[in-house]
Amino acid sequence: RLGSYSGTTIPPLLNSTSNNLYLNFQSDISVSAAGFHLEYTGLDSCPEPQTPSNGIKIGDRYMVGDVVSFQCDQGYSLQGHSHITCMPGPVRRWNYPIPICLAQCGGGMSDFSGVILSPGFPGNYPSSLDCTWTIKLPIGFGVHLQFVNFSTETIHDYLEVRSGSTETSTVIGRLSGPQLPASLFSTTHETSLYFHSDYSQNKQGFHIVYQAYQLQSCPDPRPFRNGFVIGNDFTVGQTISFECFPGYTLIGNSALTCLHGISRNWNHPLPRCEALCGGNITAMNGTIYSPGYPDEYPNFQDCFWLVRVPPGNGIYINFTVLQTEPIYDFITVWDGPDQTSPQIGQFSGNTALESVYSTSNQILIKFHSDFTTSGFFVLSYHGKCDKLHFFTVCTDYCRKKTHEKITLITFLKKICYY
Repeated sequence: RLGSYSGTTIPPLLNSTSNNLYLNFQSDISVSAAGFHLEYTGLDSCPEPQTPSNGIKIGDRYMVGDVVSFQCDQGYSLQGHSHITCMPGPVRRWNYPIPICLAQCGGGMSDFSGVILSPGFPGNYPSSLDCTWTIKLPIGFGVHLQFVNFSTETIHDYLEVRSGSTETSTVIGRLSGPQLPASLFSTTHETSLYFHSDYSQNKQGFHIVYQAYQLQSCPDPRPFRNGFVIGNDFTVGQTISFECFPGYTLIGNSALTCLHGISRNWNHPLPRCEALCGGNITAMNGTIYSPGYPDEYPNFQDCFWLVRVPPGNGIYINFTVLQTEPIYDFITVWDGPDQTSPQIGQFSGNTALESVYSTSNQILIKFHSDFTTSGFFVLSYHGKCDKLHFFTVCTDYCRKKTHEKITLITFLKKICYY
């Protein structure tokens, strides 16, 4: 109800907050008067407020008196007013500017899970920063830190993580450069993160997700990047093991045991699965990834893979992903164990490729990258007994040793399942 009016006093200007207005005039049986004359004008709504980057807007009505609220994504802080109201007047406007969501330099957290972002993320962080974040949990809980993104100027800009909140607490990680770090586990109820940037290069920084865990058992190593964990009992005395997905190599101990003590922890650092620069491969089929995949490969790489399958088989190669700097970053394949063997081909850029194959049971693969643009590739291979290849080997051999023909054919049948 906006008001009730009677007599000779002119009422004030009225503004409704709805697109409907109801007026009721009532007169009795006695005195009559001139009555009233009123004019009305439809008023526009307030302009639709923009949703802040890295946040959400709640509310879709923008008439006078309507309230719209804003919330930021995890890791961001709201700068401004979280609620704004559409104001009356000849020009519709909100009572406060639209707020913004920013990743702050430091802060305190007590939630059991959360996100920590470098200032300005996902943009580059500023120069000359010294930021400290402190996570404080109830006694009996530790913190699992998982890195989603990480990129800083090598050496000069770094993130230091301590299991504790003082300068004398144990440093569990000092991280710098473009490589995504492995997960870290703090084994106390307080954890501090200190980030420093100097005056020169600025990078994207970091995106960290943290999760509390109870110290009555060792920290959960999952998710295990590029691999999987065998076993789900992380209590004291239990042992778990780790395996990598095909194409990745396990770096570290493949089995860990949960130790006794005030701080529950594993007897070795968590292993990791990496796509390495080169190696010797003897599996009948498999996958080869560019170094560091799924991240982009580093500059200045010269990697060699020697693939060897049982005699009597050729090797079929298929590029499932090829995204390299054209011409300057390339993959060369030889039909044999060294670079004096016939060259099957050289591949570069992002052109879709058909399968290629060798006539030998061994191939040498070399990947070279220069000092500029990075990328990635994935190739799969499988050994296959080729009938034409079998016939050629048998014929050439039998021409020299006719009396051994039956023995050789029998031998090749066993290898090739011919």
